[in-house]
Amino acid sequence: MKIAAAYIRVSTDDQLEYSPDSQLNKIMEYAKNNDINIPKKFVFRENEGISGKKASKRPQFMRMIGTAKKKPKPFDIIIVWKFSRFARNRRDSIVYKSMLRKQCGIDVVSVTEQLSDDKMSIIVEAMIEAMDEYYSINLGEEVKRGMGEKVRRGEPVTPPAFGYFMKDKKYYINPDTSSTVKMMFSDFINGMGCRAIAEKLNSMGIRTKMGGLWENRSVEYVLRNPVYIGKIRWNPKGITGRNYNSEDIILCDGKHESIIDFYTWEKVQDRFTVNKKMYGKITGKKLNSNFMLQGLIKCSSCGANLTKVGGYNLQCQAYSHGKCNTSHFISIKKIENMVVSAIAENLKYQEIQFNKKPKTEDSCECKVIKKQIAKEKIKLNRVKESYQNGIDTLIEYKSQKENITKRIEELQKMNIDKISNSQNTNTPKLSTLQVNVVEYLKDINISCKNKNMLLRTFIDKIIYNKSQNKIEIFYYI
Repeated sequence: MKIAAAYIRVSTDDQLEYSPDSQLNKIMEYAKNNDINIPKKFVFRENEGISGKKASKRPQFMRMIGTAKKKPKPFDIIIVWKFSRFARNRRDSIVYKSMLRKQCGIDVVSVTEQLSDDKMSIIVEAMIEAMDEYYSINLGEEVKRGMGEKVRRGEPVTPPAFGYFMKDKKYYINPDTSSTVKMMFSDFINGMGCRAIAEKLNSMGIRTKMGGLWENRSVEYVLRNPVYIGKIRWNPKGITGRNYNSEDIILCDGKHESIIDFYTWEKVQDRFTVNKKMYGKITGKKLNSNFMLQGLIKCSSCGANLTKVGGYNLQCQAYSHGKCNTSHFISIKKIENMVVSAIAENLKYQEIQFNKKPKTEDSCECKVIKKQIAKEKIKLNRVKESYQNGIDTLIEYKSQKENITKRIEELQKMNIDKISNSQNTNTPKLSTLQVNVVEYLKDINISCKNKNMLLRTFIDKIIYNKSQNKIEIFYYI
């Protein structure tokens, strides 16, 4: 009696009658009718939904191939329901079938596509493999086409991002995590980097959507995801990764509610752009800031950044792309002189008005802290119940209780500090700014990068109004 292995795989596109159990029943029936024994240990069954395009991504398939290579050979044949279950591309099919036959003396047999031993079976098998590969490629194209249509209708085609949950094929705001998203955007605008935000979230006990620790790249992914302003982003050519400006990306208005307003979103993206130009690696070296006011000058009409054009001038970025109707063209030298003169005048007459954003007890950060405290208290109740029910020992209970209690105390202290800071409304004194800041900005021996960094320590933004030929500086500390 021959010994055989059974290989079973179901893709997401298969129908119910071709379920794993149905395939196994057909294979067992074939084995019984042909006097073949299939031991239970030689039934290799993939988890449902595993792609059949690449053999290397099918763990049970690779385990079966590894078993087949053992000496002496453990089985004589491999039985599949259809050849498409074994492989859906000709290269994998040829490579593995040839290896099994020549090196192991093992044939691959299909229950529904039986071949004879004559030479014509070679042509028939090749045609079957070609048809399977064509079906796989065509199916992939049809799936992508369908997903593209859903995206254009504003419907989601991917699992919900952090801050949302899925219901009835639509994104809905998750009240437990949306405040965290708002806090992340606010922290980034206020000067925190992605790594600092990740460390803050981890210290608060907040985990990613998958339950892991935050990293700078996972924070950046949140801050660069347009889903939070009500958009649907999808790349039909694969995973976008960190190439957020890829030409292949499709971006459409979604049907879900936004968590972040458009102004906040634009401000965050502007900061990423400025950081990339100032610190990003281009051709292997870092670039200095193009000009002293880079990332600080805004259009009075639309709020977009004024960017460099023609080498020595600035223009509204949105106007350059046809999204703003008002030109704000001005030479860099002129606008820099205007800003330095305005700062000097404000310092001279002490007319600087600091724009300090109020932090109330109900701010997004305080909401996040309160929700996290509530979660930790639930954990505390659970470990107590586990001890009372005899699941945990007294030592385990004391250790877990101590850790959770410490976390709650840290969060409560953090919350008190935030409320205390929000109630401190004292206006900062001008002594916090050095009077020689004007001389520093005028010094031609100091780089534009250093001047830009200095300005960012006390200036939030500068609005330029071309029609009135004036600027408005918004200071903060």
